[in-house]
Amino acid sequence: MTRTQPITTRRALRREVAGTIGLLADADDFAAMRRYRTFTFDDHKTYLRQAEGLLRSLASDGGHTTIALFDPQEFEEYCADTGLNPDAPASRTRFTAELAATGPTVPYDGQPLSALLPDLVDEAVRRATWEYATMLLARLGTCAVCGEDIGRDAFSRASDLLFQLLDSSDPGTRHLVCSVPTSPETLLAALHAAQDTDGNAVLDETEALEFTTVLAVGIATHSAAGMVMRTTADGRPDRVQGWRLHGERLLPLTAAEVFDAYCTDAVSGDLVAPESGVDYCAAPPIGDDGSEGGHRH
Repeated sequence: MTRTQPITTRRALRREVAGTIGLLADADDFAAMRRYRTFTFDDHKTYLRQAEGLLRSLASDGGHTTIALFDPQEFEEYCADTGLNPDAPASRTRFTAELAATGPTVPYDGQPLSALLPDLVDEAVRRATWEYATMLLARLGTCAVCGEDIGRDAFSRASDLLFQLLDSSDPGTRHLVCSVPTSPETLLAALHAAQDTDGNAVLDETEALEFTTVLAVGIATHSAAGMVMRTTADGRPDRVQGWRLHGERLLPLTAAEVFDAYCTDAVSGDLVAPESGVDYCAAPPIGDDGSEGGHRH
């Protein structure tokens, strides 16, 4: 065996190894890690530039790398729970491995880091929203009258409402956003629904789970939740429709109410110019079958 064969073999094996990088995407999180002596980076922009170079290098070698958000507070709690020294590179590596197994990650496919980071942050927010919504449902416990699990019952009703909505809406690609006011902040979930050749909705299972869970919180807590749906189809303007949650039904907004909701900035309350080529329409009620869809808790 020649001397180069072991080197070639190691390189081949390296291409078979999948890796995860825990990234400090936020400047404040980066600053928090600088209190550790073994964290030797001193400039966030340089750190991100070096991380991007490393990702490109790994990709050029044929490796598959995913990126996770590295949260200093979660890292500190992880070290306290596991007895690890937080001021050690090995501890950061073990925490990153934990993120790869349990946390939100996005794959690196050669895109610029500036384009990838928003996707990573969105994925982390989605996961945190779902976990918080799940916790809220679990805390509701059982109904004192019927003994049913309130959260599970609300989730079942939310699933029914979602599929009724998709079945009754116009054909096309639909994008839905559900908002549920909670303390300390509003829960938001989005769902993209494509359509197959038979006209059936095609959903991402994770998105559908998160969306249904957030809607279920609105049902279980009798919240003033709302939903907006945008439908895109060839040969006609996009259609925007909206509903407000009332009990276990979705009551349609008028065209004027949809226009106001869609053309108002959710954070500042300022008016936003309406898009050209978009129709703001009323929609049919969903779940309006003469009953409340089950026992009211």
